[in-house]
Amino acid sequence: MSFQTEKGTIRWKMHFLSPMGKVFSALTTDEGRSRYWAESAPEVDGRVTFNILGYEPFSGRILKKHAPSLFALEYFGTIVEFSLEDDGKGGTDLSLVATRVDESIRMEMIAGWVSVLMAMKAAVDHGVDLRNHDASRTWNDGYADN
Repeated sequence: MSFQTEKGTIRWKMHFLSPMGKVFSALTTDEGRSRYWAESAPEVDGRVTFNILGYEPFSGRILKKHAPSLFALEYFGTIVEFSLEDDGKGGTDLSLVATRVDESIRMEMIAGWVSVLMAMKAAVDHGVDLRNHDASRTWNDGYADN
């Protein structure tokens, strides 16, 4: 099987010990997103503004929001869809598909989504924030951070 070879698309999966509702809330609420994804990410009028250290704020439109299984939005020029499925044991399988990925930044986005998903798992399943919260130690400075 090839790995991340589909041009213009990134696909990742993540398993959570937590139930779908908790995972969905982490994706779709201001408080949830601020626990792992961005310093803040408020939703206003169907748009989420991501305030991530080292980047200018980015506002993306929410495209789909169907509790507790589907959330999609615009994110830095891409369309990102998160699908959630119950694993049958009280946990959740998340599938992420990012499309319209600019090939010039594809490798960074592949790694970036791993960072976001691992930080999300730590926050949702274990209540741990893996981020630096330090403007001098950001992704753009070579630090593995969201």
